[in-house]
Amino acid sequence: MRYDVAVVGAGPVGSVAARHAALHGAKVALLEEHATVGSPVQCAGLLSVRAMDECDISPTDPSVINSVRGAFVHSPGGTCLPVDGGRTRAFVVSRKMFDRKLAALATSEGVHIFLNSKVVAIDNNSGFKRLHVQRAGKSEMIEASVVIGADGVRHGVASMVGLPAPSRIMSGIQFEVQMETIRQDFVELFVGACAPGFFAWAIPLSDGTVRLGLATDNLESRDSLSYLCELKRNLSKVGRAVDGMLDFVVGGIPIGVADRTFSDGVLICGDAAGQVKPTSGGGVYTGAVCAKIAGEVAAKAAFEKNTSKSRLEEYEIRWKQALGKELNLGMKAHDFVGNLSDEQFNELFSSLTEPNVISLIEKYGDMDQPSILLRKFLNPLNSRHLKGFFVVFLKTLL
Repeated sequence: MRYDVAVVGAGPVGSVAARHAALHGAKVALLEEHATVGSPVQCAGLLSVRAMDECDISPTDPSVINSVRGAFVHSPGGTCLPVDGGRTRAFVVSRKMFDRKLAALATSEGVHIFLNSKVVAIDNNSGFKRLHVQRAGKSEMIEASVVIGADGVRHGVASMVGLPAPSRIMSGIQFEVQMETIRQDFVELFVGACAPGFFAWAIPLSDGTVRLGLATDNLESRDSLSYLCELKRNLSKVGRAVDGMLDFVVGGIPIGVADRTFSDGVLICGDAAGQVKPTSGGGVYTGAVCAKIAGEVAAKAAFEKNTSKSRLEEYEIRWKQALGKELNLGMKAHDFVGNLSDEQFNELFSSLTEPNVISLIEKYGDMDQPSILLRKFLNPLNSRHLKGFFVVFLKTLL
């Protein structure tokens, strides 16, 4: 079987890439190693309004469980910083339903989906990429002018063709539990030693069900499960009943984009390329932006019969123009925050709770573009409220 474009991985990024390649006229194959799209789930399922728009999914879609307008951010010392966005800023989704809707959108544009199809090797054949596929226990061969690797944190396609991996992988874990929430339309974030190098979260679903999870960028001698169990116990100690476990998800979160995301006949996007926001760990918005570019570039290169590395470099140039500065800034912010001690977090919170600062966060805070708020902080009228070490960091960063 021969295609113009073969996309490996039917998660959100893969489905968006496949659909957009098809929209540009390509004959497209979408290969998924699992028997169903959307399983196993490896995501907290909190998507920004902008992410939903990029994926062409309506807020009224059945995959949407809840809407979120703000957050309660908890310091190590117990200070709670309420941030009210004033309107819906994000949606909580069922990732299984969300992923399947995107796959259905791809098939509606003529994309051929192959389930239970694991790509085990890639080689060349007369100008085409030849994919060796294990499909339902049998060996098959699929050829394509361009292969798009959207196969997640394991970046199998990238490793098969010698492309580099993302610079770092965080460890993430999440329980679905019954838990007392402060507000149904606010998430909760916990920073400091409870989740070294990153943060923990509580995302309300419905009827008291919450996704309680964390990611860590500095495990030391403990694993992420032990940190999450400790957080669960601490919440119970302060009267926040946390009962049962309805679901359990583990996974890796890649941060730090790969040094190169293109090669002869191959493009890499999404988690496989580390195109994930280092400040939040979210990859759907950034991945969808890159997937659209990848689909378009792949389709056009296939029609031109020029799938060389020099031709496909257009993909990396364009996605870096769209997201490169924000991802680089986000990585610096991630490392700065990840290295703060609990004492420094508490100092920072003492200034962030100033009314002027809170109003600034509520007005300019953006899940997808944190640089907007960081630049506002540098205004002398605003920075005078912040701790000196944070202002010095901002000046270095921006």
